Amino acid sequence: MPHQNLRNLEMSELTNRKFFSSPAHWEDQALYFLLVDRFSDGNETDFLDLDGNPVSSGITKRFQPGDQDNAVINEDDAAVWREAGTRWNGGTLRGIQSKLGYLRRLGVTALWISPIFKQVSFQDSYHGYGIQNFLDVDPHFGTREELRELVAAAHEQGIYVILDIILNHAGDVFRYDADRYLVKDDQGHEFFDPRWDGQGYQVQGFHDAVGAPTLPFETIDLNSHPNAWPDGAVWPAEFQSPETFTQKGRITNWDHEPEFREGDFSSLKDIHHGHGGLDDYQPSAALRNLGEIYKYWIAYADLDGFRIDTVKHMEDGATRYFASVIHEFTQAIGKENFYLIGEITGGRKRAFVTLQTTGLNAALGIDDIPDKLEYLVKGYRNPQEYFSLFRNSELLDKDSHVWFRDKVVTMFDDHDQVRKGKQKNRFCAYDEGHRVILNALALNATTMGIPCVYYGSEQAFDGEGGNDRYLREAMFGGKFGAFRSRNRHCFREDFPVYQELAKILKIRQEKLPLRRGRQFLRKISGDGVQFGLPEMVGGQIRSVVPWSRVFNDREILLAINTDQDHARTAWVTIDDGLHQAGQQLSCLYSTDANQIGQVVTVEGRNGKAVQVTVPAAGFVIFE
Repeated sequence: MPHQNLRNLEMSELTNRKFFSSPAHWEDQALYFLLVDRFSDGNETDFLDLDGNPVSSGITKRFQPGDQDNAVINEDDAAVWREAGTRWNGGTLRGIQSKLGYLRRLGVTALWISPIFKQVSFQDSYHGYGIQNFLDVDPHFGTREELRELVAAAHEQGIYVILDIILNHAGDVFRYDADRYLVKDDQGHEFFDPRWDGQGYQVQGFHDAVGAPTLPFETIDLNSHPNAWPDGAVWPAEFQSPETFTQKGRITNWDHEPEFREGDFSSLKDIHHGHGGLDDYQPSAALRNLGEIYKYWIAYADLDGFRIDTVKHMEDGATRYFASVIHEFTQAIGKENFYLIGEITGGRKRAFVTLQTTGLNAALGIDDIPDKLEYLVKGYRNPQEYFSLFRNSELLDKDSHVWFRDKVVTMFDDHDQVRKGKQKNRFCAYDEGHRVILNALALNATTMGIPCVYYGSEQAFDGEGGNDRYLREAMFGGKFGAFRSRNRHCFREDFPVYQELAKILKIRQEKLPLRRGRQFLRKISGDGVQFGLPEMVGGQIRSVVPWSRVFNDREILLAINTDQDHARTAWVTIDDGLHQAGQQLSCLYSTDANQIGQVVTVEGRNGKAVQVTVPAAGFVIFE
């Protein structure tokens, strides 16, 4: 039976065992982020199992080019497909486990999965961010035992598991008693709309299983209200104290202090964490209980890290308390480098100050790395704009930009695309994206930081439409499949982008400079005499864009070509002290397979340089 309160947690039994060791260096890892509901339901056929053998026992066939748009042939069908994007689709923990071979062969070494905790029963919170019971797995996803089995199976394949968690809020677990109108969220659910104004609101009651506020807003006596378990109110029972929640209404100004810290996310109810400054913060009972809850999940499932949602909306003192509690616990059980990745917004300086002051290990989605990466590859940003994000160590009071290598998780596609406002779309939403998606994945994988692939990017998913749902296609098909299809899965290991990314990630794993080296955007020349950094001309750049990763006495030279129609050749500057004229660099990888193994000769130009040709919309690696 799932736990109803924290008193029943059997922590001594859970911790009396050997745990999977943490990685020594998280920058060595390649992450993969997936939404559990949208990844796999385990019913696919015609894919490869853990050992690479064909599976033919499922019912969902593999996607073929002719299946594109098969769900939107007419407007009625299209309406059904769109609506399905707002609902549970059926992905499970068992489904993920069945695709560990697919992930391992891609080169994934750490799996980041969306929240798996029990959601409010009357909403379609398929994404996992509307928690009703912090101590159980939502039955849509599976069971606690299946989570444990998934993690153990991943560990057997050398894959770490990072779980997405929420500290800032619970789901829509109570209703305000406010003299305001009812409004609807983007999924059509009604809720009362008291807005933050610095004052508290009265509460009608906790929601029951159908979303009516029929349960008392207090610690619930199940003898008097047996219908509160398991789908009513909030659990564990310790969270039923009214002091758990700030009760101040929803945020409307997302940058106003203290509104953005103590207001609700739409219908998601803000949790009160405590009070005080960074050094004298007094955690609330709710925050202390959250620490105990997440220690339990680490011990129960042998997790390797947490991605912490909405850190911007927490006080730094609360974040520091939680980070300290978790790090002390994990070190005590032998996980010396359990990783805490915070979703921190507000700019690069803010992100890294938060890391330094709170003890989080890395920041996710800082500043505008995703924007600069995407539009550099597409030819609409100056390369220096992207590479300088990893260079300005003085801004962060650091001696070297190498500090960035394990403090940033980098990605360009994700599940909500906040940076794009109302124009949300995946990288491949338009034709040019399909042509250069591999370059985006390659740039992300081989530049500084801990790279993360958003599920489906390796299959060139093209979701677009201005709403989160279109970024969250079901990889296993179902009613809301990728490419506006249904009942067709996309676990295609023969897909060219998947195959080429697997080669690149393999090279990254083999070459230490690509994981830990210093990073330099390199100057180029057409004539071998006049050198300068590649930059836009007339609002676009169609050029070789080269960079080096240097570690100790080794340099690896990499380059993309932002010209999608023509191969480009350029003299590229390399490290003057590491090379001598007449030496040769060999091509380790190229999108033109005929180029692999070819050599270029070092010449005394601009210090030292080599002449490199990069295929149209291509990528090369030389060593």
